[in-house]
Amino acid sequence: MLVVDDEHLVADSLCQILNSFGFNAYCAYSGPHAIRLATSAPFDALITDVVMTGMTGIETALEIWKILPKCKVMLVSGHQGTADLLKAAQERGHDFEIFAKPVYPALIIEKLRAITPAILQ
Repeated sequence: MLVVDDEHLVADSLCQILNSFGFNAYCAYSGPHAIRLATSAPFDALITDVVMTGMTGIETALEIWKILPKCKVMLVSGHQGTADLLKAAQERGHDFEIFAKPVYPALIIEKLRAITPAILQ
């Protein structure tokens, strides 16, 4: 599981929570950092903030799909402006589900268990 957020505290906290629930979570603090990690490990799921400095979470997800095409993606955002980014991705044939920040850990755990049943039940 790969968690990406340019706010280190958010990424670190979510990784800690996921690891405490039995997931094997790693943190990245930017899109390029996440892509580097994805080239070295077969992540089953990606949780990424949408609005990040330099590279958006959507751009990050699309690049990671090139490396790990079966990776499941969850987007999270605390910004209202993500609708335009999602619309642009949908126009290119990508359908993402987005969760508004703050996302409660129980919701993330529930969703991860649903989309990656082989990881943890």
